[in-house]
Amino acid sequence: QVQLVESGGGWVQAGGSLRLSCAASGICVSINTMGWYRQAPGNQRELVARITGGGQGNYADSVKGRFTISRDNTKNTVYLQMNSLKPEDTAVYYCNAHKWSTDYWGQGTQVTVSS
Repeated sequence: QVQLVESGGGWVQAGGSLRLSCAASGICVSINTMGWYRQAPGNQRELVARITGGGQGNYADSVKGRFTISRDNTKNTVYLQMNSLKPEDTAVYYCNAHKWSTDYWGQGTQVTVSS
Protein backbone atom coordinates (compact mmCIF):
# COMPACT_ATOMS: atom_id res chain seq x y z
CA GLN A 1 0.00 0.00 0.00
CA VAL A 2 1.45 3.32 -1.09
CA GLN A 3 1.32 6.19 1.37
CA LEU A 4 2.62 9.72 0.84
CA VAL A 5 2.74 12.11 3.78
CA GLU A 6 3.52 15.77 3.12
CA SER A 7 4.79 18.26 5.63
CA GLY A 8 6.46 21.67 5.69
CA GLY A 9 3.70 23.91 4.44
CA GLY A 10 2.75 27.13 6.17
CA TRP A 11 2.58 30.87 5.90
CA VAL A 12 5.43 32.99 4.60
CA GLN A 13 5.92 36.51 3.32
CA ALA A 14 6.74 37.14 -0.31
CA GLY A 15 10.40 36.54 -0.98
CA GLY A 16 10.66 33.93 1.73
CA SER A 17 11.39 30.22 1.54
CA LEU A 18 9.78 26.95 2.56
CA ARG A 19 10.80 23.34 2.17
CA LEU A 20 8.16 20.71 1.67
CA SER A 21 8.79 17.06 2.49
CA CYS A 22 7.03 13.96 1.23
CA ALA A 23 7.71 10.80 3.20
CA ALA A 24 6.85 7.76 1.10
CA SER A 25 6.06 4.18 2.06
CA GLY A 26 5.11 1.29 -0.18
CA ILE A 27 7.02 2.83 -3.06
CA CYS A 28 10.67 3.49 -3.69
CA VAL A 29 11.38 7.14 -4.50
CA SER A 30 14.73 6.31 -6.06
CA ILE A 31 13.30 4.32 -8.97
CA ASN A 32 9.88 5.83 -9.55
CA THR A 33 8.85 9.22 -10.84
CA MET A 34 7.91 11.49 -7.97
CA GLY A 35 6.37 14.91 -8.30
CA TRP A 36 4.87 17.92 -6.62
CA TYR A 37 1.60 19.42 -7.84
CA ARG A 38 -0.41 22.36 -6.56
CA GLN A 39 -3.98 23.51 -6.69
CA ALA A 40 -5.17 27.01 -5.95
CA PRO A 41 -8.86 27.79 -5.30
CA GLY A 42 -10.80 27.76 -8.55
CA ASN A 43 -7.87 26.36 -10.50
CA GLN A 44 -6.98 22.93 -11.78
CA ARG A 45 -4.23 20.94 -10.19
CA GLU A 46 -0.96 21.65 -11.98
CA LEU A 47 2.48 20.11 -12.08
CA VAL A 48 5.12 22.08 -10.20
CA ALA A 49 8.14 19.79 -10.38
CA ARG A 50 8.95 16.17 -11.08
CA ILE A 51 11.98 13.96 -10.61
CA THR A 52 12.44 10.75 -12.55
CA GLY A 53 13.97 7.51 -11.36
CA GLY A 54 17.11 8.55 -13.21
CA GLY A 55 17.25 11.76 -11.20
CA GLN A 56 16.23 14.20 -13.89
CA GLY A 57 14.15 17.12 -12.71
CA ASN A 58 11.45 18.94 -14.66
CA TYR A 59 9.83 22.20 -13.61
CA ALA A 60 6.89 24.34 -14.51
CA ASP A 61 8.04 27.54 -16.20
CA SER A 62 6.52 29.57 -13.37
CA VAL A 63 8.88 28.07 -10.78
CA LYS A 64 12.09 27.52 -12.75
CA GLY A 65 15.06 29.03 -10.97
CA ARG A 66 13.13 29.34 -7.70
CA PHE A 67 12.10 25.79 -6.78
CA THR A 68 14.24 22.67 -6.54
CA ILE A 69 13.04 19.10 -6.27
CA SER A 70 15.30 16.53 -4.66
CA ARG A 71 15.16 13.22 -2.86
CA ASP A 72 16.90 11.37 -0.06
CA ASN A 73 16.92 7.69 -0.96
CA THR A 74 17.98 6.64 2.54
CA LYS A 75 14.91 8.33 4.01
CA ASN A 76 12.69 7.49 1.04
CA THR A 77 11.64 11.14 1.03
CA VAL A 78 11.19 13.74 -1.67
CA TYR A 79 11.65 17.45 -1.05
CA LEU A 80 10.61 20.67 -2.70
CA GLN A 81 12.75 23.65 -1.78
CA MET A 82 10.85 26.82 -2.59
CA ASN A 83 12.71 30.12 -2.65
CA SER A 84 11.69 33.64 -3.64
CA LEU A 85 8.08 32.76 -3.00
CA LYS A 86 5.37 34.87 -4.58
CA PRO A 87 1.71 35.36 -3.63
CA GLU A 88 0.75 33.44 -6.76
CA ASP A 89 2.49 30.38 -5.31
CA THR A 90 -0.28 30.16 -2.72
CA ALA A 91 -1.97 26.76 -3.08
CA VAL A 92 -2.35 23.33 -1.61
CA TYR A 93 0.70 21.33 -2.59
CA TYR A 94 0.38 17.61 -3.24
CA CYS A 95 3.02 14.93 -3.46
CA ASN A 96 2.57 12.48 -6.31
CA ALA A 97 4.05 9.09 -7.07
CA HIS A 98 3.70 7.42 -10.45
CA LYS A 99 4.13 3.66 -10.49
CA TRP A 100 3.01 1.18 -13.14
CA SER A 101 0.58 3.63 -14.75
CA THR A 102 -1.02 4.44 -11.40
CA ASP A 103 -0.87 7.79 -9.65
CA TYR A 104 -0.79 8.05 -5.89
CA TRP A 105 -1.41 11.25 -3.93
CA GLY A 106 -0.71 12.63 -0.53
CA GLN A 107 -3.26 14.56 1.49
CA GLY A 108 -1.78 17.93 0.59
CA THR A 109 -0.17 20.74 2.55
CA GLN A 110 -1.20 24.39 2.43
CA VAL A 111 1.29 27.04 1.37
CA THR A 112 0.24 30.66 1.82
CA VAL A 113 2.41 33.53 0.60
CA SER A 114 1.43 37.02 1.68
CA SER A 115 2.40 40.16 -0.20
